[in-house]
Amino acid sequence: MALDIKPTRSELINLKRRIKQTQNGYNLLKLKRDGLFHEFRTLLSEMIEAREGLVSTYRGAVQAISLAGAIEGGLAVKSAAIAISNRPEVEVKPRNIMGVVVPSVEGTNLTSTMSERGMGLIGGSAYIDEAADAYSDLIGNIVKAAEMEATLKRLLVEIEATKRRVNALEFKVIPEMKEAQSFIQLRLEEMEREETFRLKRFKNK
Repeated sequence: MALDIKPTRSELINLKRRIKQTQNGYNLLKLKRDGLFHEFRTLLSEMIEAREGLVSTYRGAVQAISLAGAIEGGLAVKSAAIAISNRPEVEVKPRNIMGVVVPSVEGTNLTSTMSERGMGLIGGSAYIDEAADAYSDLIGNIVKAAEMEATLKRLLVEIEATKRRVNALEFKVIPEMKEAQSFIQLRLEEMEREETFRLKRFKNK
């Protein structure tokens, strides 16, 4: 790199300015990398808990639906499911974490009342209600876990990309720029000594 640079004072000034700007950018990228890693670790811990809760909720929902089917019959359970007027829906919106766009998942109609299930106080089933509540909780946990997992993946991609940029600046770009700076300084000093020597020889003639 040093061989491609003209050893002039203006080039040295420009190079020093570029080194300062690059170091500032490097420091900002390090802060971003560390901040993203902190967010990732925090969210990962929450994700582990959410997955454990999801497994527990799933088992509870399976047990509840099995019990409802055994007591009320499979046809009654299917009829209750078909009778629900409002279906669960999810909406994905973007949100920003330190410059990284991640999904924000919001669910609607994740829970339902007895009237929304097509049942009144008479004719309802406590076992089917418990199964419905269990599956409502399960859907809510699935939505939460899906958002966390997608966010973790986006953060991990950005962390890796930021790490590569930080390493490139630290181990390649900045050292090469400083090497070029040293080259120019040495060459200017050498040229100055040569000029001084030339002037002395001229005076001695």
